[in-house]
Amino acid sequence: MKQLNELVRERILILDGAMGTMIQQYNLTEKDFRGERFAHIAGQMRGNNDLLCLTRPDVIQDIHRKYLEAGADIIETNTFSSTCVSMADYHVQEYVREMNLAAVRLAREVADEFTALTPDKPRFVAGAVGPTNKTCSMSPDVNNPAFRALTYDQLAAAYQEQMEALLEGGVDALLIETIFDTLNAKAAIFAAEQAMETVGIRVPLMLSVTVSDIAGRTLSGQTLDAFLASVQHADLFSVGLNCSFGARQLKPFLEQLAARAPYYISAYPNAGLPNSLGKYDQSPDDMAHEIKEYIHEGLVNIIGGCCGTTDEYIARYAALIEGVSPRRPAPKPANLWLSGLELLEVKPENNFVNVGERCNVAGSRMFLRLINEKKYDEALGIARRQVEDGAQLIDINMDDGLLDACAEMTTFLNLIASEPEIARVPVMIDSSKWEVIVAGLKCLQGKSVVNSISLKEGEEKFL
Repeated sequence: MKQLNELVRERILILDGAMGTMIQQYNLTEKDFRGERFAHIAGQMRGNNDLLCLTRPDVIQDIHRKYLEAGADIIETNTFSSTCVSMADYHVQEYVREMNLAAVRLAREVADEFTALTPDKPRFVAGAVGPTNKTCSMSPDVNNPAFRALTYDQLAAAYQEQMEALLEGGVDALLIETIFDTLNAKAAIFAAEQAMETVGIRVPLMLSVTVSDIAGRTLSGQTLDAFLASVQHADLFSVGLNCSFGARQLKPFLEQLAARAPYYISAYPNAGLPNSLGKYDQSPDDMAHEIKEYIHEGLVNIIGGCCGTTDEYIARYAALIEGVSPRRPAPKPANLWLSGLELLEVKPENNFVNVGERCNVAGSRMFLRLINEKKYDEALGIARRQVEDGAQLIDINMDDGLLDACAEMTTFLNLIASEPEIARVPVMIDSSKWEVIVAGLKCLQGKSVVNSISLKEGEEKFL
């Protein structure tokens, strides 16, 4: 039987459609979501779709079956919010591992059943990993832009717990989807690597971004090119776009991604744009007409549907992909890519890259005084002026005997994240202390440079 990474080279693969839209058709009540088991837990449980893997497994399996009958090659587990971070809202975070294992079992059973019927068309299960309801790059408190609702480490641990269960359950791939903050995605990528190592199972890693406006940026402000630079370190199977818009509105961003990404490309748009009531009016035929352009213009390797789509929409895809060759990944970039909110491509013809060196407590007495006195607004002014004067990167150094360098690096980088005119350029984290460098890297959604790691104590110590 062919594996996912073999089949994707031969033909365009079909991913399933929305889970939430399908669940709505069953008109489930609060009692359906709770079952007997969760009757004692306070608050509302309705809307906690992932919990249905435990309380109404028949509904979830029925939905998987409908998508497979519609022609899906890959179905997603019903685990979009199955982390302790998201489940804390419903007070069911202690059941996360069980939810993920149950979700894989439900999808796996039906997928294997269909594969047995047609072994030449194997079906795959992707472990769905959503962005959670918190963000690492933005403050939830307008009065305190340096504050974060959770840390990189907390999020990575939550993701690892989820992914270990998904891998143990037997998924064929991990799909980190609806990425609106690249730092959340970087925590998820790190967690995926850790989980695969812990469990001893390696599967393809898929990423899917959502853009939040017609400028094609993520909610946390990054362009798609900057996003690609940020995740370049990872061993990725595919990158793509989901949610955001309908197929027509999403197309220019898909073209941009397909032109540069050295990975397979996935796309699963919404069924058009929502109406004033939040419903999706676009018909399966109308959506298929728009998706046909993706396929015939060689933009995609994997195609599915997001909000508003059902098995009726997915059923239109099989005829569209018939006899069409899949897209070939773009070549790997020859130049260095760095990013803040925007891409900095370092080409030979650039000659010099200007680094702003004034946000350095060792090199600027004025900057040291401002940090010591906690005058962060004025300190940010120094960073802003450097970017305005043409700095293509800004160097940040907090190494001073009287400062808590880890805390100051974290605070200052978090503050920079809320200043788009500074955050658009990449950061150079400058420290001779390893723990300060690590603390800095955990704050940055872009691809940064690390500076001042010295070999003065010998190669062994350095390594």
